[in-house]
Amino acid sequence: MEFKSFLIKYAEIGVKGKNKFIFEDALVKQINTALKKTDGTFKVYKETGRIYADALSEYDYDEVIEALQRVFGIAGICPLVQIEDKGFEDLKQNVILYMEEVYGHKNLTFKVNARRARKNYEKTSVEINMDMGEALLNAFSEYSVDVHNPQVMLNIEIRKHINIYSMTIPGPGGMPVGTAGKAMLLLSGGIDSPVAGYMAAKRGVQLEATYFHAPPYTSERAKQKVIDLAKQVALYSGPVRVNVVNFTDVQLYIYEKCPHDELTIIMKRVMFKIAEHFARESGCLGLITGESIGQVSSQTLQSLGVINEVCTMPVFRPVIAFDKQDIVDMAIKIGTYDISIQPFEDCCTTFVAKHPVTKPSLERIRKSEENLSENIDRLVREAIESTQVIIAG
Repeated sequence: MEFKSFLIKYAEIGVKGKNKFIFEDALVKQINTALKKTDGTFKVYKETGRIYADALSEYDYDEVIEALQRVFGIAGICPLVQIEDKGFEDLKQNVILYMEEVYGHKNLTFKVNARRARKNYEKTSVEINMDMGEALLNAFSEYSVDVHNPQVMLNIEIRKHINIYSMTIPGPGGMPVGTAGKAMLLLSGGIDSPVAGYMAAKRGVQLEATYFHAPPYTSERAKQKVIDLAKQVALYSGPVRVNVVNFTDVQLYIYEKCPHDELTIIMKRVMFKIAEHFARESGCLGLITGESIGQVSSQTLQSLGVINEVCTMPVFRPVIAFDKQDIVDMAIKIGTYDISIQPFEDCCTTFVAKHPVTKPSLERIRKSEENLSENIDRLVREAIESTQVIIAG
Protein backbone atom coordinates (compact mmCIF):
# COMPACT_ATOMS: atom_id res chain seq x y z
CA MET A 1 0.00 0.00 0.00
CA GLU A 2 1.27 3.46 -0.85
CA PHE A 3 0.85 5.78 2.13
CA LYS A 4 0.29 9.47 1.46
CA SER A 5 0.67 10.63 5.06
CA PHE A 6 2.59 9.89 8.24
CA LEU A 7 1.43 10.59 11.78
CA ILE A 8 4.44 11.62 13.87
CA LYS A 9 4.09 10.73 17.54
CA TYR A 10 6.08 12.33 20.33
CA ALA A 11 6.33 11.36 23.99
CA GLU A 12 8.14 13.66 26.43
CA ILE A 13 7.05 16.78 24.57
CA GLY A 14 3.50 16.00 25.61
CA VAL A 15 4.19 16.85 29.26
CA LYS A 16 5.68 20.30 28.60
CA GLY A 17 2.50 22.14 29.57
CA LYS A 18 2.14 25.68 28.27
CA ASN A 19 5.57 25.48 26.61
CA LYS A 20 4.62 22.43 24.53
CA PHE A 21 4.11 24.49 21.39
CA ILE A 22 7.77 25.58 21.46
CA PHE A 23 8.93 21.97 21.32
CA GLU A 24 6.29 21.02 18.73
CA ASP A 25 7.43 23.86 16.47
CA ALA A 26 11.05 22.79 16.88
CA LEU A 27 10.12 19.22 16.00
CA VAL A 28 8.21 20.34 12.90
CA LYS A 29 11.30 22.29 11.82
CA GLN A 30 13.58 19.28 12.33
CA ILE A 31 11.20 16.99 10.43
CA ASN A 32 11.10 19.45 7.54
CA THR A 33 14.90 19.58 7.48
CA ALA A 34 15.17 15.79 7.46
CA LEU A 35 12.58 15.27 4.71
CA LYS A 36 14.15 17.89 2.45
CA LYS A 37 17.12 15.54 2.16
CA THR A 38 14.89 12.86 0.59
CA ASP A 39 13.64 12.68 -2.99
CA GLY A 40 10.06 13.48 -2.00
CA THR A 41 8.22 16.71 -1.27
CA PHE A 42 6.26 16.89 1.98
CA LYS A 43 3.99 19.23 3.88
CA VAL A 44 4.69 19.04 7.61
CA TYR A 45 2.15 20.59 9.95
CA LYS A 46 0.63 20.20 13.38
CA GLU A 47 -2.87 19.96 14.76
CA THR A 48 -3.89 19.68 18.40
CA GLY A 49 -1.61 17.01 19.87
CA ARG A 50 -0.64 15.69 16.43
CA ILE A 51 2.08 16.27 13.83
CA TYR A 52 1.61 15.11 10.25
CA ALA A 53 3.83 14.77 7.19
CA ASP A 54 1.81 14.60 3.95
CA ALA A 55 3.50 13.49 0.74
CA LEU A 56 3.00 15.95 -2.12
CA SER A 57 4.96 13.86 -4.62
CA GLU A 58 6.26 10.37 -5.20
CA TYR A 59 8.83 9.29 -2.60
CA ASP A 60 10.98 6.38 -1.48
CA TYR A 61 9.26 4.87 1.57
CA ASP A 62 12.40 3.32 3.10
CA GLU A 63 14.38 6.52 2.59
CA VAL A 64 11.71 8.59 4.33
CA ILE A 65 11.44 6.21 7.29
CA GLU A 66 15.24 6.22 7.68
CA ALA A 67 15.30 10.02 7.63
CA LEU A 68 12.54 10.30 10.25
CA GLN A 69 14.23 7.73 12.50
CA ARG A 70 17.12 10.18 12.87
CA VAL A 71 14.98 13.05 14.13
CA PHE A 72 15.23 13.41 17.89
CA GLY A 73 11.86 14.04 19.49
CA ILE A 74 10.00 11.46 17.38
CA ALA A 75 8.70 8.55 19.45
CA GLY A 76 6.82 6.78 16.67
CA ILE A 77 6.18 7.01 12.93
CA CYS A 78 2.75 5.82 11.79
CA PRO A 79 2.07 5.33 8.07
CA LEU A 80 -1.42 6.76 7.77
CA VAL A 81 -4.55 6.71 5.65
CA GLN A 82 -6.51 9.92 6.14
CA ILE A 83 -10.07 10.22 4.83
CA GLU A 84 -12.91 12.73 4.90
CA ASP A 85 -15.87 12.00 7.15
CA LYS A 86 -18.65 10.68 4.88
CA GLY A 87 -20.42 8.62 7.50
CA PHE A 88 -19.77 5.33 9.23
CA GLU A 89 -20.63 3.12 6.25
CA ASP A 90 -17.97 4.89 4.18
CA LEU A 91 -15.51 4.51 7.06
CA LYS A 92 -16.20 0.75 7.21
CA GLN A 93 -15.41 0.37 3.52
CA ASN A 94 -12.19 2.33 3.87
CA VAL A 95 -11.06 0.30 6.88
CA ILE A 96 -11.81 -3.00 5.10
CA LEU A 97 -9.84 -1.75 2.07
CA TYR A 98 -6.96 -0.71 4.35
CA MET A 99 -6.78 -4.13 6.03
CA GLU A 100 -7.04 -5.88 2.66
CA GLU A 101 -4.13 -3.93 1.18
CA VAL A 102 -1.86 -3.99 4.24
CA TYR A 103 -2.50 -7.50 5.60
CA GLY A 104 -4.60 -9.38 3.03
CA HIS A 105 -6.30 -12.58 4.17
CA LYS A 106 -3.66 -13.68 6.68
CA ASN A 107 -4.59 -15.49 9.85
CA LEU A 108 -4.22 -12.73 12.43
CA THR A 109 -5.71 -11.34 15.61
CA PHE A 110 -6.75 -7.72 15.86
CA LYS A 111 -8.28 -5.11 18.10
CA VAL A 112 -10.03 -1.91 17.06
CA ASN A 113 -8.95 1.12 19.09
CA ALA A 114 -11.17 4.11 18.27
CA ARG A 115 -10.60 7.59 19.67
CA ARG A 116 -13.27 10.21 19.12
CA ALA A 117 -11.74 13.67 19.50
CA ARG A 118 -14.75 15.11 17.69
CA LYS A 119 -17.66 14.34 20.02
CA ASN A 120 -20.39 15.10 17.48
CA TYR A 121 -19.55 11.98 15.47
CA GLU A 122 -22.52 9.66 14.93
CA LYS A 123 -21.10 6.83 17.07
CA THR A 124 -19.25 6.65 20.37
CA SER A 125 -15.77 5.14 20.59
CA VAL A 126 -17.18 1.93 22.09
CA GLU A 127 -19.74 1.65 19.32
CA ILE A 128 -17.07 2.18 16.66
CA ASN A 129 -14.93 -0.55 18.23
CA MET A 130 -17.79 -3.04 18.31
CA ASP A 131 -19.32 -2.30 14.92
CA MET A 132 -15.99 -2.07 13.09
CA GLY A 133 -14.81 -5.31 14.69
CA GLU A 134 -17.98 -7.02 13.48
CA ALA A 135 -17.50 -5.63 9.97
CA LEU A 136 -13.93 -6.93 9.81
CA LEU A 137 -14.90 -10.39 11.07
CA ASN A 138 -17.57 -10.53 8.38
CA ALA A 139 -15.13 -9.38 5.68
CA PHE A 140 -12.21 -11.63 6.69
CA SER A 141 -13.01 -15.11 7.93
CA GLU A 142 -9.34 -15.63 8.85
CA TYR A 143 -9.36 -12.80 11.40
CA SER A 144 -10.15 -13.11 15.09
CA VAL A 145 -10.39 -10.60 17.92
CA ASP A 146 -7.85 -10.47 20.77
CA VAL A 147 -8.37 -7.49 23.05
CA HIS A 148 -5.39 -8.29 25.28
CA ASN A 149 -2.48 -9.09 22.94
CA PRO A 150 -3.53 -8.50 19.32
CA GLN A 151 -1.15 -8.91 16.42
CA VAL A 152 -2.69 -5.83 14.80
CA MET A 153 -3.87 -2.78 16.73
CA LEU A 154 -6.15 -0.96 14.31
CA ASN A 155 -6.34 2.70 15.33
CA ILE A 156 -9.21 4.91 14.16
CA GLU A 157 -9.07 8.57 15.16
CA ILE A 158 -12.11 10.74 14.61
CA ARG A 159 -10.69 14.22 14.28
CA LYS A 160 -11.08 16.99 11.66
CA HIS A 161 -10.30 14.16 9.26
CA ILE A 162 -10.40 10.47 10.11
CA ASN A 163 -7.05 8.74 10.63
CA ILE A 164 -6.61 5.02 10.02
CA TYR A 165 -3.33 3.33 10.98
CA SER A 166 -2.01 0.13 12.52
CA MET A 167 1.77 0.36 12.36
CA THR A 168 4.04 2.34 14.67
CA ILE A 169 7.69 2.39 13.62
CA PRO A 170 9.93 3.36 16.57
CA GLY A 171 11.64 6.75 16.42
CA PRO A 172 14.80 7.73 18.29
CA GLY A 173 12.95 9.51 21.13
CA GLY A 174 14.57 12.37 22.99
CA MET A 175 13.96 16.07 22.41
CA PRO A 176 14.27 18.20 19.25
CA VAL A 177 17.82 19.44 18.68
CA GLY A 178 18.29 23.05 19.75
CA THR A 179 15.60 23.12 22.44
CA ALA A 180 18.19 22.64 25.21
CA GLY A 181 20.78 25.18 24.08
CA LYS A 182 24.23 24.61 22.61
CA ALA A 183 27.38 22.92 23.91
CA MET A 184 30.96 22.29 22.81
CA LEU A 185 31.92 18.65 22.22
CA LEU A 186 35.60 17.72 22.71
CA LEU A 187 35.75 15.34 19.77
CA SER A 188 38.57 12.85 19.29
CA GLY A 189 38.95 9.93 16.93
CA GLY A 190 37.97 7.44 19.63
CA ILE A 191 34.79 5.53 20.31
CA ASP A 192 33.52 7.48 23.29
CA SER A 193 33.23 11.16 22.33
CA PRO A 194 30.98 10.69 19.26
CA VAL A 195 28.61 8.64 21.42
CA ALA A 196 28.64 11.38 24.06
CA GLY A 197 27.79 13.94 21.37
CA TYR A 198 24.94 11.80 20.06
CA MET A 199 23.52 11.37 23.56
CA ALA A 200 23.65 15.09 24.29
CA ALA A 201 22.01 15.88 20.95
CA LYS A 202 19.25 13.40 21.80
CA ARG A 203 18.41 15.57 24.79
CA GLY A 204 17.98 18.60 22.52
CA VAL A 205 21.52 20.02 22.67
CA GLN A 206 22.91 21.66 19.54
CA LEU A 207 26.52 20.61 18.99
CA GLU A 208 29.72 22.36 18.06
CA ALA A 209 33.02 20.47 18.31
CA THR A 210 36.70 21.05 18.98
CA TYR A 211 39.34 18.61 17.76
CA PHE A 212 43.05 18.80 18.67
CA HIS A 213 45.32 17.92 15.77
CA ALA A 214 49.07 17.39 16.16
CA PRO A 215 50.85 17.12 12.83
CA PRO A 216 53.17 15.44 11.95
CA TYR A 217 52.48 13.12 14.91
CA THR A 218 48.92 12.77 13.69
CA SER A 219 48.21 12.47 9.99
CA GLU A 220 45.69 14.12 7.70
CA ARG A 221 43.90 10.78 7.66
CA ALA A 222 43.49 11.05 11.43
CA LYS A 223 41.89 14.47 10.96
CA GLN A 224 39.64 13.15 8.21
CA LYS A 225 38.58 10.34 10.52
CA VAL A 226 37.36 12.89 13.07
CA ILE A 227 35.52 14.88 10.41
CA ASP A 228 33.87 11.64 9.25
CA LEU A 229 32.79 10.99 12.83
CA ALA A 230 31.34 14.49 13.05
CA LYS A 231 29.45 13.90 9.79
CA GLN A 232 27.98 10.68 11.15
CA VAL A 233 26.84 12.38 14.36
CA ALA A 234 25.48 15.24 12.22
CA LEU A 235 23.02 12.82 10.61
CA TYR A 236 21.19 13.02 13.93
CA SER A 237 22.25 16.39 15.36
CA GLY A 238 22.30 18.53 12.25
CA PRO A 239 25.48 20.20 10.90
CA VAL A 240 28.39 20.34 13.33
CA ARG A 241 30.96 23.15 13.22
CA VAL A 242 34.35 21.57 13.98
CA ASN A 243 37.23 23.70 15.27
CA VAL A 244 40.46 21.92 14.26
CA VAL A 245 43.17 23.18 16.61
CA ASN A 246 46.86 22.72 15.69
CA PHE A 247 48.08 21.52 19.07
CA THR A 248 51.58 20.33 18.17
CA ASP A 249 53.63 23.20 19.59
CA VAL A 250 51.62 23.24 22.80
CA GLN A 251 52.05 19.50 23.29
CA LEU A 252 55.77 19.57 22.58
CA TYR A 253 56.24 22.42 25.05
CA ILE A 254 54.35 20.54 27.77
CA TYR A 255 56.32 17.39 26.93
CA GLU A 256 59.58 19.31 27.34
CA LYS A 257 58.74 21.21 30.54
CA CYS A 258 56.51 18.95 32.65
CA PRO A 259 56.91 15.57 34.41
CA HIS A 260 55.93 12.84 31.97
CA ASP A 261 53.60 11.07 34.39
CA GLU A 262 51.50 14.28 34.45
CA LEU A 263 51.50 14.94 30.71
CA THR A 264 47.97 13.74 29.99
CA ILE A 265 46.43 15.69 32.86
CA ILE A 266 48.22 18.94 31.98
CA MET A 267 47.52 18.58 28.26
CA LYS A 268 43.84 17.99 28.96
CA ARG A 269 43.69 21.04 31.20
CA VAL A 270 45.03 23.15 28.34
CA MET A 271 42.63 21.49 25.90
CA PHE A 272 39.68 22.31 28.13
CA LYS A 273 40.78 25.95 28.34
CA ILE A 274 40.97 26.20 24.55
CA ALA A 275 37.65 24.40 24.04
CA GLU A 276 36.04 26.74 26.56
CA HIS A 277 37.39 29.73 24.61
CA PHE A 278 35.60 28.57 21.45
CA ALA A 279 32.53 27.64 23.48
CA ARG A 280 32.20 31.18 24.80
CA GLU A 281 32.69 32.66 21.35
CA SER A 282 29.87 30.48 20.00
CA GLY A 283 27.39 30.99 22.82
CA CYS A 284 27.72 27.47 24.20
CA LEU A 285 26.46 26.72 27.69
CA GLY A 286 28.91 23.95 28.55
CA LEU A 287 31.45 21.39 27.39
CA ILE A 288 30.73 17.75 26.51
CA THR A 289 33.30 14.93 26.76
CA GLY A 290 33.27 11.17 26.30
CA GLU A 291 34.94 10.40 29.61
CA SER A 292 33.88 7.35 31.64
CA ILE A 293 34.94 6.78 35.25
CA GLY A 294 38.03 4.61 35.54
CA GLN A 295 38.36 3.79 31.85
CA VAL A 296 41.89 5.26 31.63
CA SER A 297 44.25 7.02 34.02
CA SER A 298 42.96 10.49 33.17
CA GLN A 299 39.39 9.42 33.92
CA THR A 300 39.66 8.54 37.59
CA LEU A 301 37.58 10.75 39.87
CA GLN A 302 40.76 12.46 41.07
CA SER A 303 41.91 13.15 37.50
CA LEU A 304 38.52 14.41 36.38
CA GLY A 305 38.39 16.76 39.34
CA VAL A 306 41.82 18.22 38.56
CA ILE A 307 40.95 18.64 34.87
CA ASN A 308 37.60 20.27 35.70
CA GLU A 309 39.31 22.85 37.89
CA VAL A 310 40.41 24.94 34.90
CA CYS A 311 36.84 25.34 33.61
CA THR A 312 34.31 27.96 34.53
CA MET A 313 31.66 26.31 32.32
CA PRO A 314 29.93 23.08 33.37
CA VAL A 315 31.39 19.91 31.85
CA PHE A 316 28.81 17.30 30.82
CA ARG A 317 29.85 13.65 30.51
CA PRO A 318 26.92 11.63 29.09
CA VAL A 319 28.74 8.26 29.22
CA ILE A 320 30.34 8.80 32.64
CA ALA A 321 28.84 5.61 34.16
CA PHE A 322 28.82 3.43 31.04
CA ASP A 323 30.87 0.26 30.70
CA LYS A 324 33.06 0.22 27.61
CA GLN A 325 30.82 -2.39 25.99
CA ASP A 326 27.80 -0.15 26.55
CA ILE A 327 29.58 2.62 24.65
CA VAL A 328 30.68 0.25 21.89
CA ASP A 329 27.10 -1.01 21.47
CA MET A 330 25.82 2.54 21.12
CA ALA A 331 28.61 3.41 18.66
CA ILE A 332 27.61 0.44 16.50
CA LYS A 333 23.97 1.49 16.64
CA ILE A 334 24.64 5.07 15.46
CA GLY A 335 27.25 4.10 12.85
CA THR A 336 30.38 5.64 14.40
CA TYR A 337 32.12 2.45 15.57
CA ASP A 338 33.64 1.38 12.24
CA ILE A 339 35.01 4.90 11.74
CA SER A 340 36.41 5.12 15.29
CA ILE A 341 38.39 1.89 15.02
CA GLN A 342 40.28 3.01 11.94
CA PRO A 343 44.00 2.81 12.91
CA PHE A 344 44.88 6.50 12.87
CA GLU A 345 46.24 7.91 16.14
CA ASP A 346 44.91 11.09 17.68
CA CYS A 347 47.07 13.60 19.58
CA CYS A 348 46.21 12.17 23.01
CA THR A 349 47.47 8.64 22.33
CA THR A 350 50.65 9.92 20.68
CA PHE A 351 51.89 11.60 23.87
CA VAL A 352 50.69 9.11 26.49
CA ALA A 353 53.20 8.48 29.28
CA LYS A 354 54.29 4.94 30.15
CA HIS A 355 53.23 5.31 33.77
CA PRO A 356 50.68 8.15 34.03
CA VAL A 357 49.55 9.43 37.40
CA THR A 358 46.10 8.13 38.38
CA LYS A 359 45.53 10.19 41.53
CA PRO A 360 46.94 13.61 40.67
CA SER A 361 47.24 16.33 43.26
CA LEU A 362 45.91 19.70 42.13
CA GLU A 363 48.66 21.51 44.02
CA ARG A 364 51.35 19.40 42.34
CA ILE A 365 49.82 19.89 38.89
CA ARG A 366 49.69 23.64 39.41
CA LYS A 367 53.31 23.58 40.53
CA SER A 368 54.32 21.68 37.39
CA GLU A 369 52.40 24.15 35.23
CA GLU A 370 54.57 26.95 36.56
CA ASN A 371 57.28 25.52 34.27
CA LEU A 372 55.10 26.58 31.33
CA SER A 373 54.64 30.20 32.34
CA GLU A 374 57.20 31.63 29.92
CA ASN A 375 55.53 30.59 26.65
CA ILE A 376 52.25 28.75 27.22
CA ASP A 377 49.98 31.80 26.80
CA ARG A 378 51.62 32.70 23.49
CA LEU A 379 51.45 29.13 22.21
CA VAL A 380 47.80 28.78 23.17
CA ARG A 381 46.99 32.10 21.49
CA GLU A 382 48.77 30.99 18.31
CA ALA A 383 46.91 27.66 18.36
CA ILE A 384 43.59 29.49 18.66
CA GLU A 385 44.41 31.99 15.92
CA SER A 386 45.48 29.24 13.48
CA THR A 387 42.41 27.07 14.08
CA GLN A 388 40.73 25.69 10.98
CA VAL A 389 36.93 25.56 10.91
CA ILE A 390 35.17 22.74 9.05
CA ILE A 391 31.39 22.32 8.78
CA ALA A 392 30.48 18.63 9.01
CA GLY A 393 27.08 17.53 7.77
